[in-house]
Amino acid sequence: MNLLHGLEGLAQLSPGSILSIGNFDGIHRGHQRLLETGRQLRSQMSGARLACVTFEPHPFTVLRPTHAPPRLTPLDLKRELLAEQGVDDLVELSPEPAVLGLTAEQFWAILRDQCRPSHLVEGSEFTFGKSRGGTIKHLTQWCAEAGIQLHIVPPVQGVLLDLRLVDISSTLIRWLLLHGRTREAAMMLGRPYALRGKVIAGHQRGRTIGVPTANLDCGTQLVPDDGVYAGQCIVDKNVYPCAISIGTLPTFADSNRQIEAHLIGYDGDLYRRVLDVQVVRWLREQWKFDGVDELKRQMERDIRQCVQWAGEDACRFISV
Repeated sequence: MNLLHGLEGLAQLSPGSILSIGNFDGIHRGHQRLLETGRQLRSQMSGARLACVTFEPHPFTVLRPTHAPPRLTPLDLKRELLAEQGVDDLVELSPEPAVLGLTAEQFWAILRDQCRPSHLVEGSEFTFGKSRGGTIKHLTQWCAEAGIQLHIVPPVQGVLLDLRLVDISSTLIRWLLLHGRTREAAMMLGRPYALRGKVIAGHQRGRTIGVPTANLDCGTQLVPDDGVYAGQCIVDKNVYPCAISIGTLPTFADSNRQIEAHLIGYDGDLYRRVLDVQVVRWLREQWKFDGVDELKRQMERDIRQCVQWAGEDACRFISV
């Protein structure tokens, strides 16, 4: 995948590209439908390229920092997922005044005159330009005038475990994760939610009781609600079931929120490595135990549950 930056990057796109613009945080099933549409168009056109334009980071980090949504996908993971979806060119726009100050008309003029795409693929709620002044209605009119084919993709719907039908969005997935509903988040994403983090030094209490854990620093990525989860992690092409603890350590009166993953069956040093830990199934809340022995017995029960889950098809509940 070719990586481009800024308004200069927009001008470097190949004329006649198939273009989709959005934040693409999570690369969920709705985003995947947009990109699938783009791939289908590309297959019908000789030499055409599929391009995505996205803000990096989210514009709210500048416009309304206190309201900026936590990331579902760190930048490197976002790039990897877009490449896996067949994107040829990715343009990352920085949320700087020269970009954020562009009106819808000005941004459209850049697309029309400098990018010169043959097709645009967008969702029905797409907006663009300063104060989100450009709408699908505007885009429909302007594309028709410029001879650019606009493909409007309706929302992709998913079914929650209570059988409610919902429109899939990054906002919904964040809400599900913040309420510990990781299985439903996976159903909306089309894959288990993965925490990408660097293994940092911890208190090493787990090692002293025979349950070593990798302590993850996940930066600004959204971390699911506090609790104990079952999941999995791939290390050196081997898949290890995981027991994952998110939250404080009440048994040790430690109020610092931590992310700890015990890779079941792994024996080695993970310090400073970057791991993708898939948080798949909520097991229980964080509890305060009377002592280390009681904690260890519960951890052994948690591990047995994780092993039992790992023997099943981890993605059998993901509807695509």
